[in-house]
Amino acid sequence: MGRAANIEFSISTWRQPMPPEPDDNRARVVDQVVRMIDAIGERRLRVAVDGFTAAGKTSFGHELARGLARRGRPVGRASLDDFKRPWSEAHLYDRVSGPGYYRNAFDTAAIRRLLLDPLDPSDPSADGVVALCSIDPLTQIDHSASTTALAPNGVLVVDGVFACRPGLDSCWDLRVWLEIAPELSVRRGTERDAAMEGGAEAAAALHRERYLPSELLYLDEVDPRSFVEVIVDNTDFDAPRLVRPAD
Repeated sequence: MGRAANIEFSISTWRQPMPPEPDDNRARVVDQVVRMIDAIGERRLRVAVDGFTAAGKTSFGHELARGLARRGRPVGRASLDDFKRPWSEAHLYDRVSGPGYYRNAFDTAAIRRLLLDPLDPSDPSADGVVALCSIDPLTQIDHSASTTALAPNGVLVVDGVFACRPGLDSCWDLRVWLEIAPELSVRRGTERDAAMEGGAEAAAALHRERYLPSELLYLDEVDPRSFVEVIVDNTDFDAPRLVRPAD
């Protein structure tokens, strides 16, 4: 697995690089959230970074990891995209509609078993040994047997849509929601995925017909913005704004 500056990364080929050092305004917001996490305590912690597709969750998760590592906290970095059900099983369920993507694409049992439950502070048998990747979303290789031990004072930072869904929400010590408008999510996602999806038209259809409806359904059923501890308006990457707690 990749390691940098006391950060253990997922083995996934989907892994994005660490973003460049932020400017002063963005660094200030990231540092405020880092200090909130660090203040929870010295035990193993689990932090979720949730939000619309293309809200900047992975980059923000990397920035939190870098800030925590600089404060002496060992960090594990994972993305929920690495815990989707294999495409070979897609014929067993709907995964392409909005509701089907929300309800069926992610293997919540594997997320609990491999990633979150080994860090459960209420479980005396939890040993801190986690798999940071289950099924590689690009190669479809099963990496669930590749594990790492998170230090007793380590922090697991997990980014991904639907992180605060029932079945996962009770696991988090801190929840971060990155706020952007739905239309901005579609626009950013289309620009990001156009090459991979064979063009802007196909990418836009994917976001409008699958991702956005799934996320609106999630907001309607779960309303994560009503209970997360941190909301960051990430509309402008260079000028994020801490909405909750008030800046």
